[in-house]
Amino acid sequence: MSGKLLSKLKQLVWYTTACRQLQALYCERILKTSPAVLILPSSCRKSANFQSSSYATNAFASCAFNQMRTFSTKQTKNMGKPKIPNVKQAKFEVEIKQGMTVAELAQAMNKDIDHVYEALLHTTLDLDSLEPDSILNEEWIKEAIKKSGMKYKWAKLTESKVKENKDAQKRPPADPSQLVLRPPVVTIMGHVDHGKTTLLDSLRKTQVAAMEAGGITQHIGAFLVQLPSGEKITFLDTPGHAAFSAMRARGALVTDIVVLVVAADDGVMKQTIESINHAKTAKVPIILAINKCDKHEANPERVKKELLSYGVVCEEYGGDVQAVHISAVKGENIMALAEATVALAEMLELKADPKGMVEGIVIESRTDKGKGPVTTAIIQRGTLKKGCILVAGKAWAKVRLMYDENNKGITQAGPSTPVEIVGWKNLPSAGDEILEVESEHRAREVVEFRNYVEGQEKMQEDQQIIDVKQKEHREVYKKEREGFSHLTWRQRRAAMYKANKHLLASRPKEKAEKDQFTLPIIIKGDVDGSVEAIMGILDTYDADEECELDVVYVGVGDISENDVNLAETFSGKASVMAIFNVTVGKKKVQVAGCRVQKGHLERKMKFKLLRSGDEIWKGSLTTLKHHKDDVQSVKTGMDCGVSLDGDIDFEPGDELVCFKEVEKQQVISWDPGF
Repeated sequence: MSGKLLSKLKQLVWYTTACRQLQALYCERILKTSPAVLILPSSCRKSANFQSSSYATNAFASCAFNQMRTFSTKQTKNMGKPKIPNVKQAKFEVEIKQGMTVAELAQAMNKDIDHVYEALLHTTLDLDSLEPDSILNEEWIKEAIKKSGMKYKWAKLTESKVKENKDAQKRPPADPSQLVLRPPVVTIMGHVDHGKTTLLDSLRKTQVAAMEAGGITQHIGAFLVQLPSGEKITFLDTPGHAAFSAMRARGALVTDIVVLVVAADDGVMKQTIESINHAKTAKVPIILAINKCDKHEANPERVKKELLSYGVVCEEYGGDVQAVHISAVKGENIMALAEATVALAEMLELKADPKGMVEGIVIESRTDKGKGPVTTAIIQRGTLKKGCILVAGKAWAKVRLMYDENNKGITQAGPSTPVEIVGWKNLPSAGDEILEVESEHRAREVVEFRNYVEGQEKMQEDQQIIDVKQKEHREVYKKEREGFSHLTWRQRRAAMYKANKHLLASRPKEKAEKDQFTLPIIIKGDVDGSVEAIMGILDTYDADEECELDVVYVGVGDISENDVNLAETFSGKASVMAIFNVTVGKKKVQVAGCRVQKGHLERKMKFKLLRSGDEIWKGSLTTLKHHKDDVQSVKTGMDCGVSLDGDIDFEPGDELVCFKEVEKQQVISWDPGF
């Protein structure tokens, strides 16, 4: 045997021995972990030296190894592709907080507003009362998240301190020794067209009535009148029209004496009685001026007797009310009335503190083309000068200019002085209290705090309204369920689904508006008091079923081009966000993907397309879709797709505005009271 062959045989023996040892070790390990897996062939079991010989061990290991390899091969073939373990997908986590609105919840869920409405569809929540800015309570926030297959976590609350009261406060009462006499503030009140402005005109020797619309006072006029004897009286002329009740009440609250003007030929009227009530509420003494005594049909005694039933008792009837017979047109007994006023003022001993921080009251506010925001005010304490920093309501001013009732510039105004103030950053409301503060920073601080307080109060009021509506809706829902109480839960669920099936025909916010008349209104007035009066009258409107009023905008000042544009586009508008081309039949149609920015779009209305403010198309829509559904109406915040009836190419940034052209006289049952 050659040396090479011998060497190869030795290597083969060594290799065979090593393999058997490895097989034995592997088999030993397998037996320890799962001995039931291996079955020893009969050829191995019949070996004589099976229990003790190394051959038996090696044979056992060899058989086991071969069997294991065969078993593994078969198992692999039968398994095919390896199984992937079923890992549960993590739920999307929504961060929530108290007082979330529908829009805020949708944003937190990374969904659109419609998704929230759909999630709350089969609940006791009244979806018709919900808007994107409606506040949801904790129960409905959690319910919407749960039905969306998500989970929630509370947002981390930053440690917030109670907001410190930064409001401006009136000064403590002054030392009596520091007080000085001041002119009385006298308000002239009475029924419309009983001669109040003519009386004041006679006192001022000016033609005020000729400047008023129709000779009727439209707002409060404040004037300082100096009598021949040297005494000064500040007069406030309030409107007698029924619409201006709030102005008369305001005039009574800032006055010292009320001069009640009653026409001798007309007697006690509705606004006469109201003026008496205002004076009594403010606990202000009355002087009776019976006007138009020069007329043939005048009957002053009848007027005095009529007033007895309203608690106004003249001196000749044993009371304390002075009565003066006058003719404002002819100027008869005007000085007698002035002297009666001065005498009563002396009895009242009217005094004020002319030093220190200014306090006053806004009588009227308006916007002047040349001066900007302007207020007419009565100074009640201190002396107003240029440069003073004032706060009134949610507005503040650094006084730049001051004018008297004759539009003449003045440098200062003391107690009981009517003054026109220029320098307001925005308009305060009539009746707001004026307080002087130390600096502009302090003024901003006060206004910011007042805005915060108003916001908190508004939130509480809104929540109360929501709670009441939801309570009513829950009661209705409870009654509906009582009708299904005899059914099983499966039957009840099916019955309720069938009863509410009509709600699924369209998404909640895609329901078409009620088919009724709507009158959009923009209110602009020369002064704040006039606007206030108009709004007060509109609050009494009770004919919504016949024609609904929609107050689009309220403001003070002249009618501008912007107001006209707003009136034209009151139904709001949509912005073009993206453009798509779709194939309809054999024709390609351009579709604009839009988002409604304001109001709502109705398919049945007319539309115009604006580009950079210029109108480039006017007509009708051929399609209005939300997602893939044809809809009749789309509201604020919703996305939609539109196509036009003209061959127009959209561009991103275009604005689509809807409008309605109606020419029809409408008669309603509302009686405004005058």
